[in-house]
Amino acid sequence: MTSDSHALPSTGDHGHHAHDAASHGTLSSYLIGFGLSVVLTAVPFWLVMTGTIADKQVTALIVLVLAAVQIVVHMVYFLHMNTRSENGWTMMALIFTVIMVVIALTGSLWVMHHLNVNMMPVHDMSQMP
Repeated sequence: MTSDSHALPSTGDHGHHAHDAASHGTLSSYLIGFGLSVVLTAVPFWLVMTGTIADKQVTALIVLVLAAVQIVVHMVYFLHMNTRSENGWTMMALIFTVIMVVIALTGSLWVMHHLNVNMMPVHDMSQMP
């Protein structure tokens, strides 16, 4: 290996490659992402403030689903995450992060549930003679 093989490109592009330009969004893609973000924020706000759906659990579920959709919109339109960027490593990092968060949350909820179920009963001291 020669020392020239590690040199930076001298084309004046500061190390940016041609495929990097394709990974950046266009004005129309940013506007689409912004529009979707506004709708995905306004709809849950409207649902909660007007009480359109009487069942609070259904409203909460809809808000959570729309929040998850908004996370995906932000990752695609603003963070430009896809399977092609950086040879798929950003997607692999995202998948790994999601798996670790699911494991941590599931494990924590499981431990808290079993601690609650297996706790010794608390005696009512007011019933003592």
